[in-house]
This record gives sequence, structure tokens and C-alpha cells, in this order.
Amino acid sequence: MPNRLAHETSPYLLQHADNPVDWWPWSSEAFEEARKRNVPVLLSVGYSSCHWCHVMAHESFEDQETAEYLNAHYVSVKVDREERPDVDAVYMEAVQAATGQGGWPMTVFLTPDAEPFYFGTYFPPAPRQGMPSFRQVLQGVHQAWDERRDEVTEVAEKIVRDLAGREISYGDAQTPGAEELAQALLGLTREYDPQRGGFGGAPKFPPSMVLEFLLRHHARTGAEGALQMARDTCERMARGGMYDQLGGGFARYSVDRDWVVPHFEKMLYDNALLCRVYAHLWRSTGSELARRVALETADFMVGELRTNEGGFASALDADSDDGTGRHVEGAYYVWTPEQLREVLGEQDAELAAQHFGVTEEGTFEEGASVLQLPVRDGFVDAGRVASIRERLLAARSGRPAPGRDDKVVAAWNGLAIAALAETGAYFDRPDLVEAAVAAADLLVRLHLDEQARLTRTSKDGHAGANAGVLEDYADVAEGFLALASVTGEGVWLEFAGFLLDHVLARFTDPESGSLYDTAADAEQLIRRPQDPTDNAAPSGWTAAANALLSYAAHTGSEPHRTAAERALGVVKALGPRVPRFIGWGLAAAEAVLDGPREVAVVGPALDDEGTRALHRTALLGTAPGAVVAAGAPGSDEFPLLADRPLVGGEPAAYVCRNFTCDAPTTEPDRLRTVLSG
Repeated sequence: MPNRLAHETSPYLLQHADNPVDWWPWSSEAFEEARKRNVPVLLSVGYSSCHWCHVMAHESFEDQETAEYLNAHYVSVKVDREERPDVDAVYMEAVQAATGQGGWPMTVFLTPDAEPFYFGTYFPPAPRQGMPSFRQVLQGVHQAWDERRDEVTEVAEKIVRDLAGREISYGDAQTPGAEELAQALLGLTREYDPQRGGFGGAPKFPPSMVLEFLLRHHARTGAEGALQMARDTCERMARGGMYDQLGGGFARYSVDRDWVVPHFEKMLYDNALLCRVYAHLWRSTGSELARRVALETADFMVGELRTNEGGFASALDADSDDGTGRHVEGAYYVWTPEQLREVLGEQDAELAAQHFGVTEEGTFEEGASVLQLPVRDGFVDAGRVASIRERLLAARSGRPAPGRDDKVVAAWNGLAIAALAETGAYFDRPDLVEAAVAAADLLVRLHLDEQARLTRTSKDGHAGANAGVLEDYADVAEGFLALASVTGEGVWLEFAGFLLDHVLARFTDPESGSLYDTAADAEQLIRRPQDPTDNAAPSGWTAAANALLSYAAHTGSEPHRTAAERALGVVKALGPRVPRFIGWGLAAAEAVLDGPREVAVVGPALDDEGTRALHRTALLGTAPGAVVAAGAPGSDEFPLLADRPLVGGEPAAYVCRNFTCDAPTTEPDRLRTVLSG
């Protein structure tokens, strides 16, 4: 019989709806039940494409005896971290503070007042490598709760006090200057891996936000080292196994330093961020590889992640059926030489093995290889390789596909809207811009209420119950601002303004200018989460600073500009010390130092040839954070178009920066020079 999760919209929670565990969703009723029964709460946090979450579910939560023990002695609460990033953040901070590490599945034991007192991640069904079994942990915690309640309560209260004391140093509420950004670049150079690209050792994550900073820094200063790090990292990632050489799109991260073996799940946010990075790299360098990867990644998002309602699904699983009924990580993506021969025949299989780095020993498990694109000397028959790729892709599409998490997350859709709008504009792909508009329409229709408050998730056209957090407001505003620049439709600027008004009113500390991850009127947790550092996606804090800055450049709004600058005080404090973890904030700081520039393109119509040439040139400018408004003279679509006439009857571009304007130009070449950073 299904448990209480059967009525949820999260695919991850629904995966547990038939467990024998009597799961509750996160709710006040669950904690009330724990109080009534005088038992602790088991909080289990994960997400649908998490491999070890599935493993623990199969080993423990589907096990009848374990479930009976849990049901007798605990109230069990299941949380999808992608639906409730606030709950995840608060308890992950406690786990990391207590154990020095964290990850998912996250397993936390709470008092009925939601105070944590014992922590872990994955627990095996039997003792293993010094780890106790899950059953041993459950019995130990139950015994402590029954026999040493005072001690447990004291521990819980101390943990909550310690968390309350972990306040962030915000710096001096001023934006970083050129000196701090140069120090950040130096710090990145020290951590850079010159042999392989990227930063640090294994596992290696795609450093999307840092790459945006490096491209902007190069545009502002001409620093060749910054461009070199960005270009080489992008090439290594795109040639490695983390990039899907057949179907496009990126896996979550590489388990090794060489980008060979990925953790195979594909997340919307990674692909949105990386699509935009490669499009911006092409804009800076003209790299053909960057162009191909940006377009293939955009096509992957539209082809594989787009939902029937026009939004974008969260993720594809790492695991899939290997054809024998076993769910195996990477089964959909890897190849053996024998499998190549079956599809391609002897000669083409030999070329494919060489071209994609498939070996007899294999680069993954059980003799299988992850497809890569090693650098080869000599001539490559492009037509033959294209045919091989098509046939392999067709054969792969006959394999059991990985599961898809169909929930639409507002923040990640905002990132996808920005990426698709810009990629479509750069490469003359109106279908990509249309996909961005459709996703934006869905967010407005389904995720925004009459007061422009955001709901975080939806599924199958039904809005979820969870309120949007700061990253939702910031990333959706970012997507709408990009869409406004590309389409010339001022309504997207208006919607961005509504969202950013909420950021100012409900997420900003009026005293310090710092930002909280949850609204002032949101559900009160044991701590109000607040994290300015980037994780897998930009922090809500620095994403909000970026969006506030762009909106201020469009509208001249002093409160939005001031809020952006005050929020970037934390980047002044952290940028020189931990630049790898605040890349989006550093990118915003580059925009502040450059202006950012305000570009108004006026012409009789956006599809007029002269207007279109100037508009495209403006969008392709590399000046950090430049904003673009395009429309007819006298139009009230954008504030930047006010009092901007045609020049000699011709379409014209006006560029302003720091309250000073250049003479208008009708020449795309002149505009290109002005906007080249």
C-alpha cells in the first residue's frame, strides 16, 4: 500500500511512495506526530538522479524488516533537495560542521523540534569498511533516545547554537576593485591544472562560473592567461568523457583528474551554464569547437529535457538497464570494441575505436569505454566520422534510456532561458530563442502568482507547494533579462523587475546589504540559510547581484544598483581567498568595473537589415555584463530607448557607460570596436 508520498509532485519522492517505510513529506504534521509519539525524526535527503540514494533505497528502505523497525521507533521524513534547497542547506551545514564532509543521501536524526543530533550520509545494510550498518545506527540512536534523552537534547541544542554562531564576514559592503580581481586571478592560476585543464584534483567539476569570470576578466583587461585557462579547460572538458560525444550535453562531473570517466547523470543546470560558457567562448575567440559544443548542448536540452508544457526537466539518471534487467551506472553511454563491430562492421569499428578512444581493456568498468575525442595527428575523414556517429547514436537510442526527473525547477529554467536565448541569437537559431520564450511563458503562467511570488517547482503542468528561494528569483530574473535583450520585448524586463523587487523587500538584510537564501516570511527553520558561495550552480546571493546590476543598467534604478554593489562586498572579502567558489560574484564585479555598458539599438523594425546587424553586433560584444535594448525610436518598451532617434534616417546604436555616452553610430564595425571590452 502506498505511503504518504503518493500525493507528492516530486519524482524523487514518488520513487519512494511504495516503500514499506511509512514516509512523511517535510511538514509540520510530521514533527507533530513525532511529538505525540515521543520518538525522533529520521530525515533522509536526496534527489532523483543520485546513484547512492537509489542504492540505499533498494538496500534499506525497500527492506521489510528495516522498514518495520523505522516505523516502530521513528517518524521518517523524505526530502527532495531540489524541491527544498533551504532544508537541505541547513542540515548539510550541520552535517559538514559535525563530520567535516557531506553528500547525498544525507541521513540526519532530529528531535521533534527539528534540532539535529546525529548525522551521516550513505549507510550500508551490513557493516563495511569501518562503517556501521544502517540497522546498527537505527538501534544505537533509538537506545540513546530512550536511555540518554538529556544528553541527546543537550547535543541538539549545542549544534543549533553553534550553527547560529557561524555568521559570515561580509567585508565592507563595497564592490571589489581591480586589485582584488587581479588577486583572484592569481589564486586561480595557483590552483589551475595546466596539464589537464580545470582546477584541483579528482573529482573534477565543470567550473562554469569561474570560466565566466575568466572570459570577462580577459575582455576587460586583455589578460591572456585568463583566456588561456578558460579556452584550455573548455577544450579538455569537451574532448573528455564528461561530454556526450554522440548526443551532446555534459554529465555532472568527472571522477578522475583527466575528464575521462564521468558521473553519468546529466543535470539541467550544468548544461545551461556550460552551453552559455561555450557560446561566450566562441564570442571571444571564434573557436569552432566552442560553437559546436554550445549548439549540441542547446540541442540536447531541447531534445532530451524539454517537457510537454515547454519547461525543462531537472535531470537524466546516471543508471539505466544494461539489457539484462540490472540497473547499471553508465550503461546507456559506454561501448566495447565488440559492440562497435556489431553496429559498424570491422573497418568502421576500427576507425571509431581510434577516434573515440575505445580500447580492449576499457576506460570504465567490465571492459567498456566512455567515448572521448582524443587529439589525433593526421587526416580525419570528417564524412566517415559523421556517418559513424549517426549510426552509433541510432543504435544507442535503442538501448533502455535513463530515467528522467520531470520536475521543472524555476531557477534552473531561468539559467536555461538565458543560455538558449543567447545561443539562438549568436548562431541564428530562432528555434532556440522560441524554446527559451516557451519556458519563460510557462514560468509566468504556472510559477508566478498575482504578487509575482515564485513557486519553486512544477510537474506535468501542476505547481508544487514549495515557495521559491533566492536563487529562483535571481536566476529567473537573469533569464528574463537575457530574453529581453535578445527579443526586444520589454515585458521580460518588467517581469525581471517584479522578481527583483521581491529580492530587495524579502531577501535583503537592510542593515548589512547581505542576502538570505529564504524570504523573511518563509517557513522558519532552525537557521535562516545564507550562503554566498557557488556550488553546482551560482549562489542565489551572487546571481541576485548580477541580475540587480543588469536591471539597474537597463532602468537607471539607483536602489537596484546600490543593492548589487552592497551584495558584492562579500566578493571583496572572499574573492582573493577562495576564487574557485565565488566565480559568479567575481563575474558580477567585472561588470561593475566595466560599467556595465548600456547599449540602445534603434531602427524601424528588428527585422530590418540594418537594425538586425547592429542588434547582433551589440549582443556579440564582449564588454562584461553589457545590457542591450533594441526597438523603434520613441518606443516605450525599454527605458534605454527614450530620446534615441535614428541618425540621418538610419538605424543607430547608442553606447553609454558610467553616466557618459559615446556618439551614436550607424556602423556595426564601429560598434564592435566600442564593445570589445
